Amino acid sequence: MDFHFINNGLPADASFSEDDVQNIYIPLLRHLAELQEQNQRRILVMLAAPPGAGKSTLAAFLAELSREKGMEEITVIGMDGFHHYQDYLLSHTTLRDGKMIPLVKIKGAPETFDLPKLTKFIRRVANGETIPWPVYDRTLHNPMEDAITVSGNIVLLEGNYLLLDLPGWDDLSAYADYTIFVSAGEDLLRDRLIHRQMQSGKSSDDAVSFVENSDLVNARLALEHSKKPDLMLSAV
Repeated sequence: MDFHFINNGLPADASFSEDDVQNIYIPLLRHLAELQEQNQRRILVMLAAPPGAGKSTLAAFLAELSREKGMEEITVIGMDGFHHYQDYLLSHTTLRDGKMIPLVKIKGAPETFDLPKLTKFIRRVANGETIPWPVYDRTLHNPMEDAITVSGNIVLLEGNYLLLDLPGWDDLSAYADYTIFVSAGEDLLRDRLIHRQMQSGKSSDDAVSFVENSDLVNARLALEHSKKPDLMLSAV
């Protein structure tokens, strides 16, 4: 099943096998609808994965599939809109491998997100509020505030570190009614991430350097330090 959508301001294409649609994704949507009906309130689903594993694609696909099948619709939001702004990342530093470097050099790492702001917004979503939500635009390299409105009975939040077991981050999953993690091999992630960085305007050499020194470090962190989810999936 071919799927086309816009991911953080860039066009994206994906394909899902009919077997996976029938045996994984439709049953998952049914389970979430049943969970919402049982609770008689909004439920918050957290979908976590390392960068490049396809979590944004999967989240968008689940929303489209829920509409296509006439099921309880999924509202998709992401944590990428809580990146610190580019000016902040350029003017603040962190210690990495014994050296102080600008945060922009490791953009996408946990410390480049505004965790208190993200936690506050997640709490409001879990409480059932209808609120504005920021999104990240890869072409602008900055968040866009109040870009979408969060409403609906099933909200799916996707992001790299939603299940992270590190201080501060490990509080987030307490707000989730259901959790999903997408795992992937490092070679697959490397290829996808280099392609993504080049789509964002980097040269081939710069893309490889950023992926090796930043994206793959973040991927290993997510793979090695995420809590066990309710549902584990594998990217192929």
